[in-house]
Amino acid sequence: MVTIGIRELKGQISEVLRMVRETGREVQITNRGKVIALIVPANRAADPLEESRAWDELDQVAQDISARWPAGVSAAQAVSEARR
Repeated sequence: MVTIGIRELKGQISEVLRMVRETGREVQITNRGKVIALIVPANRAADPLEESRAWDELDQVAQDISARWPAGVSAAQAVSEARR
């Protein structure tokens, strides 16, 4: 995967978009060394295996949250409390 800084991207956007379109490669955009965005080809076909792994990861996150969730507290209550 290609990584490019946001300032560099400003000057090379046409070239970067051409590369993404022609090669299908993804480009990470960074700001001060941290990835803030990802440019991907618009017509990229979904990889069924990758999609399946993503759902498996979400299921695991849900199980982890459930295991640590305090008894008697609804999601609405938790959000309301966090907003205070």
